[in-house]
Parts: sequence; structure tokens; C-alpha cells
Amino acid sequence: MSQFSHLNTQGEANMVDVSDKVDTKREATAQGFIYVSEAVIAQISDATIAKGDVFAVARVAGIQGAKRCSDLIPLCHPLALSKVDINFDIEAEKGRIKATCYCKLTGKTGVEMEALTGVNVALLTLFDMCKAIDPGMTLSDIRVVEKKGGKTGHWSATVES
Repeated sequence: MSQFSHLNTQGEANMVDVSDKVDTKREATAQGFIYVSEAVIAQISDATIAKGDVFAVARVAGIQGAKRCSDLIPLCHPLALSKVDINFDIEAEKGRIKATCYCKLTGKTGVEMEALTGVNVALLTLFDMCKAIDPGMTLSDIRVVEKKGGKTGHWSATVES
């Protein structure tokens, strides 16, 4: 039976001590979706949204979110990320936009939380920039889809297309 690494022997929350771990190259990719109206897809595609280039703003916001993960999630270690990449795919036939966040570093702990934070902030920024057109948008299926490095090595989720 595995134990929660963020609990001490008394069952109290604590930050995991990673000082004795070996630095390794670590990578993680998270993805999520925002379901939007046809009007949102049309205005993003035509670059006619009043607030400007939604993907450019959401990309910067997602990068900033990944970098600030430890400020938001109390027991996450502050990490010196070497790479954060945010991408978007309009899937008009499914009425959604897919966001992905890839994070990389060489360090003592993984970057899954940073990738998840980055994709969430990117999606929230898309929501903020498009809410005047479609206040009923929905964020969905946010998850880690791949991680590499550390003692567990490579892991990949079964990804639906």
C-alpha cells in the first residue's frame, strides 16, 4: 500500500524533503479542453475578438502560471523550469479548443503540477477573453498525459483523440 508523501508520521501535511534525491531530467505534458460556441470558434479563427489575440495572451498566461505553481499549491517546491511550452488546437467539429502545456527541467522533483497549472491558467485565460461572447463555456478533462524522468521513468496516459 502506498502512502501519501505529503503527510508526516503524525498525519500532518508537510513539504517533502527532496534534498537527497538525484537531479534528473524531468518532463511532463498536461492537456485540457474548453468547450465553446460556434461564435467563439469563428471569432478566434477570424481574429475578431475585441480583447485581441486570445492565444498569444493565454500562452503567456499559461507560462506564467506554470512558473508560479508553488505560489498557488502550498506543498509544491519552487522549481527552476528550463522550458514551458503552451499550444492550442481548435477542434471546431467537437466545439472545443485543446490546450497543452509541456514543462521541463533538470531537478529533484517532477513537473506534473507545473504542467497542470499552466494548462489550467491558459484555459482560464481563454475563458476570460471569450466570456462576453459565450458565458457558458466549460473546462473539461484536464490531466497529465505524459511524464518522463525520476525514479518512475516514462509514463503515458491513454489519450483519446
